[in-house]
Amino acid sequence: MLPAITAGGRPGARLQFHRSVSSLTKVSALSLTSRKRHNKKFTMVTAYDYPSAVHVTRAGMDIILVGDSVGMVELGHDTTQPVTMETMLHHCGSVKRGVDMALKGADSKSNLRIPLLVADMPLGSYEYRDTDIALRNAYRFIKETGMDAVKIEGGSARRAHTAHQIVESGVAVMGHIGLLPQAISVTGGFRAVGRTAARARTLLDDAMRLQDAGVFAMVLECMPQLVAQAITESLEIPTIGIGAGQYTSGQVLVFHDMLGMLSHPHHEAFVPKFCKRYASVGHSIQEGLQSFKQDVEQGIFPGEEYAPYDMKDDEKAEFDNLLAADSDDRRHRHDKAAERYTQTDEYEKLHLYGNEDGDGKA
Repeated sequence: MLPAITAGGRPGARLQFHRSVSSLTKVSALSLTSRKRHNKKFTMVTAYDYPSAVHVTRAGMDIILVGDSVGMVELGHDTTQPVTMETMLHHCGSVKRGVDMALKGADSKSNLRIPLLVADMPLGSYEYRDTDIALRNAYRFIKETGMDAVKIEGGSARRAHTAHQIVESGVAVMGHIGLLPQAISVTGGFRAVGRTAARARTLLDDAMRLQDAGVFAMVLECMPQLVAQAITESLEIPTIGIGAGQYTSGQVLVFHDMLGMLSHPHHEAFVPKFCKRYASVGHSIQEGLQSFKQDVEQGIFPGEEYAPYDMKDDEKAEFDNLLAADSDDRRHRHDKAAERYTQTDEYEKLHLYGNEDGDGKA
């Protein structure tokens, strides 16, 4: 077999990577269905960048979802709606590289598996009547970033048609019903759905329609546990719950929420009611940052221990000679710069640029 050619033109690199992980199990759409049949739960966690992908892969998660929730938890938007195709492609590529890194050198004894990689198709990338637009964008996730599948929101007849066209063209699709974050402009906010009998029945119909369209799994978000259970029992494909109770085939949480990435000792960030926090990483981050700040201000860091680079004695002597040769010129230039910056500092103390001086006091 000919060695694979990477984007950089170097033969064999990709082949070498495949050899290193050939003993690992790859999570696939079919294996998830099999796990549902055998009543074995599975996990999905979001990842948005290289380090989070490394952590999630090493933890042995079955599926990594590169969610458009990146717009909220990493980019600071109020909703997922501003997220673009280019943003998603950027983050998907980073996640794929993180997964590859985490799996290098791994073997079957490590209990790691190659996770299924799913990309959220963002708002405006798949809703058109011309399904070729959705298909072209789906292909980009597969071909440009190495994703295994894409996820789209909604279970209407039109959405099912789009899913069917993508699946028929060779790209695996994960469905998503219940709370649809991309449709917040229509729904008016993030709120639970399926809380009336009629609406619950509609969700079940949506789920059946998407299964008929060929989706391999389905996210059920923010709905009564009873409804999620009925949907799960009615489907052959697996369901993945988020705020949908314990009876789904698998569960998904957002990386930042479950690990308390934005937690702080004095003020807690909002976390959805359905999210169990498994760590308070934000506390540790704050402690580390504040310790660094304190060490620097007190002259403790870096110290001799963290200044490992030195010169040979003869080079030190030569450097001293070079410094001595132009010491008068450097002193003169230093004095001129000091005078200039002193004048600037006095100018700012007149409060012409604001209400605080250089010491932060009004």
